[in-house]
Amino acid sequence: MPPLARSDLHGDPIEQFAVWFERALSEAPLAEAMTLATVDMSGHPDARMVLLRGFGPAGFRFFTNYESAKGAQLGGTPYAALVVYWRELDRQVRLRGPVERLSDEDSDAYWGTRPLDSQLGAWASPQSRPLASRGALENLVDEATDEHGEDPIPRPAHWGGYVLHPETVEFWQGQVARLHDRFRYARRDDSWQIERLAP
Repeated sequence: MPPLARSDLHGDPIEQFAVWFERALSEAPLAEAMTLATVDMSGHPDARMVLLRGFGPAGFRFFTNYESAKGAQLGGTPYAALVVYWRELDRQVRLRGPVERLSDEDSDAYWGTRPLDSQLGAWASPQSRPLASRGALENLVDEATDEHGEDPIPRPAHWGGYVLHPETVEFWQGQVARLHDRFRYARRDDSWQIERLAP
């Protein structure tokens, strides 16, 4: 990658993300994979991979079980960080900000796009809770399949979406000799302040 200059960047981080994401979709496998970092009730950090399921001026969306560990953590501390990393492009984007649940209508709309087996899995899995065996999980899937069959499956009340509203967004592009290019956008009232950071 050539050096990244301030003049290369859009004034809005969402627009800049869209430019990078479009390229990542064509060059990086699973470009929508991202790390979600939260804190537990003791203030200890936790992180896991989730999938980016939409972004725009309102923020960055992902979906999960509200009763999972991350759901409980977001319920206690509704603030999180995201990291999107595209190894093939030697680029990453870091975001931090408050998180809130999406509306039921938004969660229902996304639920309707999910494959049947993913819907059944959401009904069956007691996410983040201990399981006796793989067989126990398969039995839960069988029970969900028997209950819902092939009919349209309603979204479970314990499953839905979140949106992170970014307060800071950092764009990182790798360079030789570890002299990486880093630019951080920070929200100031209704505008974004952009500054270069040392690698």
